[in-house]
Amino acid sequence: MIEGKRVRRFVDLSTVGSQMAAKIHGLLAAKNIVQIDSPVSGGVGGAEKGTLAVMASGPRADYEAVKPALDVIGKVFFIGEKPGSAQTMKLANNFLSATAMVATSEAVVMGVKAGLDPAVMIDVINAGSGLNTASRDKFPRAVLPRSFDFGFATGLMVKDVRLALEEMKSLGLSMEVAEAVGRLWEVIIRDEGAESDFTAAIKPIEKAAGVVVGGAKGGHAAK
Repeated sequence: MIEGKRVRRFVDLSTVGSQMAAKIHGLLAAKNIVQIDSPVSGGVGGAEKGTLAVMASGPRADYEAVKPALDVIGKVFFIGEKPGSAQTMKLANNFLSATAMVATSEAVVMGVKAGLDPAVMIDVINAGSGLNTASRDKFPRAVLPRSFDFGFATGLMVKDVRLALEEMKSLGLSMEVAEAVGRLWEVIIRDEGAESDFTAAIKPIEKAAGVVVGGAKGGHAAK
């Protein structure tokens, strides 16, 4: 595309990290091509329904020019003009999503180990202050029925967590929760593989605890 004579703007919907986005911005600028950095959140379901969260950064005038196209796939947020700003926003979002998945898994596994019904646990969490995207969406749809088919690969989530950690380190930050979450996701990709659905994150946690969450018989402690 960079060698094209008619290309005026490049809209990147990928999650590549702010440093890569800035590098691409510089390469394209040398050819008088404007980059609109525009990662999205909401998964396959959000893409199909046109309800993605679309984060965009780049020159304001160029953002306004492409916004009608982005509006088709979801709700568009202008993050700023600095190259890579939308990437930073996306990594912050996906770090929270990754954290919600493993934190909810650990909480539910704790309950099941103590003899609680995981379906009841999820109902209580969703009615209380522990509500999060994993308890609201992932557990009812893919974990409790043990279908593990939410539609986002473990490899992609691990890639995003790694990028978030790189971003934090480049900013000189020490993020203890993020580092712990990162270590856990490295275990998950090692045990479940990059092609597994990211809701399978609960499996290594279950294995370590000796329990199974959900399924036809509900949660139970393994004998």
